[in-house]
Amino acid sequence: MKPLLVLHRDMIGPLPGRRTLLGWAWSFAAVVCAVQTAHARGPDPAAFNGFDVANASVPLNAIQRGGPPKDGIPAIDRPKFLPASQAGLGDGERILGLALEGVARAYPVRILNWHEVVNDRVGDRAVTVTYCPLCGTGMAFDARLPAGPASFGVSGLLYNSDVLLYDRATQSLWSQMLETAISGPLKGTRLKSVALTHTSWADWRRRHPDTQVLSTDTGFERDYSRDPYAGYDRVQRLMFDVQHRDDRFPLKEWVLGIQVNGVQKAYPFSVLVRTVDASGELTDVVAGRRFLIRYDRTHGTAEAFDAQGRAWPGTMAFWFAWVAFHPRTEVLSR
Repeated sequence: MKPLLVLHRDMIGPLPGRRTLLGWAWSFAAVVCAVQTAHARGPDPAAFNGFDVANASVPLNAIQRGGPPKDGIPAIDRPKFLPASQAGLGDGERILGLALEGVARAYPVRILNWHEVVNDRVGDRAVTVTYCPLCGTGMAFDARLPAGPASFGVSGLLYNSDVLLYDRATQSLWSQMLETAISGPLKGTRLKSVALTHTSWADWRRRHPDTQVLSTDTGFERDYSRDPYAGYDRVQRLMFDVQHRDDRFPLKEWVLGIQVNGVQKAYPFSVLVRTVDASGELTDVVAGRRFLIRYDRTHGTAEAFDAQGRAWPGTMAFWFAWVAFHPRTEVLSR
């Protein structure tokens, strides 16, 4: 361990007399005590939007402030839904689609851009729908934790340019893409992913004519017709740095990423367009399990299904985001 403070003779000048030296020694001891106390206290929560990150499992210098403070981007806690006929969405508008327990719901990205978290409930099941505009990642989680249903908010912090959520009960920070708490009392706890489809409104409505649609009546005054991130998906640079980069594909190339028993694999859209069959499908084996990958170029979406035909919780993301979190990811070959 490196010393907290190194004292050089040149820093103090000629050696003082005994009494002066004793006084100096007491002063020096006080300084060392103060430094050690500050060191023992750990990182200042004020530098992390009020969150205690002393036990963080990721490098502290990789946790960045995104700009807004804690809850500056407000989660939607009481979502209201409309029938598809009243959605008022254009065919090409992007949505995150959830089909669970016989209920289909669409969450327009133009609403999620302003909120990033929807604490929802499907029947008796608590579900949290999340979206990070910087990474393009829409992910849903079963919000039932051992202590009970969790309610999440937006911390205003980022890790690898991706949103850090927090649960209101324990103030633990959660990485969306790691699906894990990275600090706080619940550090190391994993969330269970729920399959979510990132596609166009026309595609989702065709598949689920009876879908419900998240209403713009969110309880907040926002201009949902305006995209605060307009054009970011086409700019080949990042607003916030990441821990790992890989130049095999453009930063903002869309990929479908899946995880199976600790193995990750990415399916870049530029490769899928050349490798799927006429029906837009291919079969693949990841970690010994067979999957069907379905790619729809028209609607800009890709999904994974297991051998039983069940939707697998994959993640559509920008390439930079997927590989930043999964540097050893397998990649569909060109």
